[in-house]
Amino acid sequence: MNGNEAAGNVVDLTWFKSSYSDSSNPSDCVEVATTPATVHVRDSKNPRGPRLALAPTAWTDFVTFAGRG
Repeated sequence: MNGNEAAGNVVDLTWFKSSYSDSSNPSDCVEVATTPATVHVRDSKNPRGPRLALAPTAWTDFVTFAGRG
């Protein structure tokens, strides 16, 4: 499933990147947009490409796991 299917073709998403993103290469990171029911994730190098659409709890679990790294 890609983000277009999961998001119901939502076009009014506000995308943001982590403040830890490397400012010398701003297109080399992950971008996130949130809605009340979904966290959307995409590759900043390919904003029209596939997206993930995750339940907020799944996103929280992922961020918690990644933060342990």
